[in-house]
Amino acid sequence: MAEVIEMPKLSDTMEEGGIASWLKKEGDFIEEGAAFVEIETDKATMEYNSPVEGYLLKILVPAGKTAPLNAPICVVGAKGETYDGGKAAPAPAPAPATAKAEAKVPEAAPKKAEVAVEAPKQPAKASGADARLRASPLAKKVAEDKHIDLSQVTGSGPNGRVIIRDVEQALAKGGVTPPGQEAKSTASQDKAVSTPVTASAVAGEFEDVPVNMMRKTIAKRLLAAKNDAPHFYLVRSVNMKNLGEWRARLNKDAEKDARISVNDLLVLAVSRALIKHPEVNASWQGDFIRRYKAAHVAVAVAIPDGLITPVVRNAHALGAREIAAQTRDLIGRTKSGKIGSEEYQGGTFSISNLGMMGIEHFTAIINPPQAAILAVGATIKTPWVGASGELEIQERMTMTMSCDHRVIDGAVGARFLETLVGYLEDPLAILT
Repeated sequence: MAEVIEMPKLSDTMEEGGIASWLKKEGDFIEEGAAFVEIETDKATMEYNSPVEGYLLKILVPAGKTAPLNAPICVVGAKGETYDGGKAAPAPAPAPATAKAEAKVPEAAPKKAEVAVEAPKQPAKASGADARLRASPLAKKVAEDKHIDLSQVTGSGPNGRVIIRDVEQALAKGGVTPPGQEAKSTASQDKAVSTPVTASAVAGEFEDVPVNMMRKTIAKRLLAAKNDAPHFYLVRSVNMKNLGEWRARLNKDAEKDARISVNDLLVLAVSRALIKHPEVNASWQGDFIRRYKAAHVAVAVAIPDGLITPVVRNAHALGAREIAAQTRDLIGRTKSGKIGSEEYQGGTFSISNLGMMGIEHFTAIINPPQAAILAVGATIKTPWVGASGELEIQERMTMTMSCDHRVIDGAVGARFLETLVGYLEDPLAILT
């Protein structure tokens, strides 16, 4: 009996999935455990292996379309089985030899249906008691302002829905005369046609880019984070001279692909500060605050479709070279799309570093359920009054910590940043 394959949950935050591509076509044989479809999740595009063996009888969700979790996406079964939308039927038995002549006529019917020509689009109007014009709100408004009868306009939107482009085309062709108003003055008609449509950009001056699953999820999660978590921001400037010298010593004899970055040392310092301040290494759980005993530091990595935060686990127990090796591996596999979903989940604190792109200062949105994120800017040569009271040029970096006020109070966040600045300005303190 054929089995319906449903949209799987490939990440803990996934609510729907997109079919990036089918690796098999209808009629192909699929081995159990073999990849047969690429599914776009909220984090990455991943191959999905078939839980059963059989032939791909029917694709229910075509490539480029989305489906909610547990919704049917295809049917797999024995060769020759059919699927009627609710259940599978066994393959029909071969017809008796005496019935071959009669079988020829009904066999031709479905073949004829397969080459049926698609009916042309009709104007967007319905009939009967449920008659309702299908048009976008903007199209309706512009049509009303320009005296256009939408029932005479052919819609190019989904299900024949009239969209603003259709109204603009009607205007360009001279408009459509409303029923009963054929006797309107020529001046009124000319005015309706000549008046430019200001409610929408002119066609050809813009491009509509489809939103993929990752971007949809980023939008939804960060909007919820910004609305739900009361953000406040703490800013500190740090002298990077000593950290830069320490990094230079660490990299002196290192191979090019084994060098330690400033970001690696930030992960090191942040992880140690989190263990010293468990109030920051925490998350809001509604009825309680959860404080973590290990520092799992998430590092924001930009990819073409969005942002992923792979996690350096137990960073507090690692040395600088171990952290550097892990971050190189995680970032490399993130950018190549080979990172597993479990590798970007479970972080307790995040770092977003735009300093390497020349950004001097910015604020970041908290990555829920974490309680804080550190936004790191570029190291800039800055005039500064030194400890001796004299003006000097220092290499300084600005850090901004976004805090969830439900978990972290201002004084708590300030003490955490004080410890972090101490580690960065005196790297040997990290090792004590």
